Amino acid sequence: MPVKMSRRARWAVPGAAVAVTGAVIAGLQIPAADASPNLPAKTPAQLLASIAGDNVKVPPMTGTVVETADFGLPQLPQAANNPSSLTSLLTGNHTVKVYYQDSTHFRLSVPQPGSETDVVGDGSKVWLWESASNSVTEFTDAAGAAKPTAPMPSVTPTPLTPQQAADQVLAKVGQTTLVSVQANQMVAGEPSYQLVLAPKDSRSKIGKIVIAVDGKYNVPLRFQVYAVGAASPAFQVGYTALQWVAPDASNFSFTPPHGASVDVANGKQSASASPGAPDTRSFGSYGKDWLTVVSFPQSDLTNGFGTAAGANPSASSSGQQQDIYSANNKGVGVSSQELLNALLGSAKPVSGSWGSGTLVSSSLFSMLMTGGKVYIGAVQPSVLYAAVGHTS
Repeated sequence: MPVKMSRRARWAVPGAAVAVTGAVIAGLQIPAADASPNLPAKTPAQLLASIAGDNVKVPPMTGTVVETADFGLPQLPQAANNPSSLTSLLTGNHTVKVYYQDSTHFRLSVPQPGSETDVVGDGSKVWLWESASNSVTEFTDAAGAAKPTAPMPSVTPTPLTPQQAADQVLAKVGQTTLVSVQANQMVAGEPSYQLVLAPKDSRSKIGKIVIAVDGKYNVPLRFQVYAVGAASPAFQVGYTALQWVAPDASNFSFTPPHGASVDVANGKQSASASPGAPDTRSFGSYGKDWLTVVSFPQSDLTNGFGTAAGANPSASSSGQQQDIYSANNKGVGVSSQELLNALLGSAKPVSGSWGSGTLVSSSLFSMLMTGGKVYIGAVQPSVLYAAVGHTS
């Protein structure tokens, strides 16, 4: 069972909604090699099978993963180097150092200027350490919670590794998907296959998903999402450096620093149990696979930006701007109103037989606000209009 970070639910609603498009983390560029290495021929079906679920046996490894995104969103204010904040999910620049021995011994470090966030599995527990706030979360039943095939447990709101991203998409592959292969590539110095998944329905804003698969171990090394007609990916997460060597055991040892606040969580805790967390029971859905639309109350979008329960208690109710709060309830110096204004600045009024509202449209997703609800998906606006009043 994946570990749930209950106190991080403050941005869970917008984070989960944007995850429909494949996650939203922006900034760096992953270099693509020109070489086309020789590998034994594999059919699309063989590649699908090789990376599905427990078929992937990840050997010990160390590496560097980079995540990038370009969704055509307006520039958002930065959130003071906190990679777990909502604004970082939307605009953050993430490089992740990966140290992996097995499913219970791993370390992922997300360096930021002047701070660092680490996820550490020491064999019996998983620790989340955020140096900027000097806070630690201890997951007491984490042992065995991680999938044995993945180089990290699911304790983050967005996929930090190509394996996680591939697993999420492969679970949805079905009759709505065209599956093919394209020319092999070198990725992080490793000869790799390229598996291509594409929607059959033109109403999806996703043109294709390309998964680079290591030719020796069948480990996904890069995951790319392309908008329709785009020559470069709107989102990608992949290794830029990789060695199949066992990390030093010291990487898996962690002791909370002196003076750090320590929270204890376990897999039985529910995100909805934390104060101020959005109630996921209010979520609705329409359509399936590539045309999935998620709906939730518009107030939850505001809550996710930290402006409702659990927001800055010192902010008055008379219009004073409130600070966005990170998972550990520490303000990060960016007001919720600034973020909302930046994100929704491109919204346009729309109307039709379904009613009227405002629409935010990017290269990879559409978001409609109408009747007190938000509808979002990696789809053309027409799919959102059809979903109004019909989500379940």
